[in-house]
Amino acid sequence: MGLLGFSYTLVAPTSERADAAIASGRADDVAEGKKLFQQSCASCHGLNAEGIQGRGPTLVGVGAASVDFQVGSGRMPLATLGAQAPRKKPAPWVNEDTIRQLSAYVQSLGGGPTVPTAEQVDPAKGNRAKGGELFRANCIQCHNFVGAGGALTQGKYAPELTEATPTQIYEAMITGPQAMPVFNDSIITPEQKRDMIAYIIGLQHEPNPGGAGLGRIGPVTEGLVLWVVGISLLVLAAIWITAKKRQAQ
Repeated sequence: MGLLGFSYTLVAPTSERADAAIASGRADDVAEGKKLFQQSCASCHGLNAEGIQGRGPTLVGVGAASVDFQVGSGRMPLATLGAQAPRKKPAPWVNEDTIRQLSAYVQSLGGGPTVPTAEQVDPAKGNRAKGGELFRANCIQCHNFVGAGGALTQGKYAPELTEATPTQIYEAMITGPQAMPVFNDSIITPEQKRDMIAYIIGLQHEPNPGGAGLGRIGPVTEGLVLWVVGISLLVLAAIWITAKKRQAQ
């Protein structure tokens, strides 16, 4: 019987083993996570994470990755209800341990996407050129070609990606937060996700040769700044020339 159990662990899908490890292998984390949930999350998501209409959706089946993304980026708990949860400084009680515990509890409720491994999100192991192609094909409609973000409908927006960590980028793709669609492994493979992470992280560290990025949102902003500055300099030059002529007379 023991041999049979050991054999199953070798052939079982990785995600199932991860779910089992979080849901039952860390009973202490699940118990502590439940306490944290009841203290900080139940008012919007319900005592059993079943959701409360008009306040918060059900969390059954969203997985540990969703909790790690939302709580780690400060989007949850919400400060005020609105069209979208903004990125902000995490709550005082949030740290690696409490996020792990809360994630374990939510994972135990109904499974779902798990937190990616360090290897899955390592930008050094991704192909930035391929990632750029994938990003331009799937993401620039909302996030802009340099990850500057943009407005959507009904008060929602695609956030800028300047502060997103490799793990958060991966988690966003597999959980689909806010108005973002879910890019599961059948749409974008784990290797392709890592390539996209390499591209985005590269953008975050890319210098601005001109000294000012101006939001990196394209030639419209750059042209506007040049036009305003240019016109202003021409006006000042005209005033200076006129003043010099009057003095000469």
